[in-house]
Amino acid sequence: MESGPAIFAGAAFVLFGTALLLWTVARMRLRQPVAHGVSPVASATLSLLFGLAALGGGIWCLGYA
Repeated sequence: MESGPAIFAGAAFVLFGTALLLWTVARMRLRQPVAHGVSPVASATLSLLFGLAALGGGIWCLGYA
């Protein structure tokens, strides 16, 4: 039987990861900074890594729910 909290957490992580990845890609395509006051390469790289980690964590939560 599926667990309600695991499904909620998985959905939240998937939504957050997807939104973060889409926002980062949109900022990079427009050649605008991802974060102000930080190296553009570092901020884009970290943002992409955290987006992928959140997306992967959400998929993992939904897979074991």
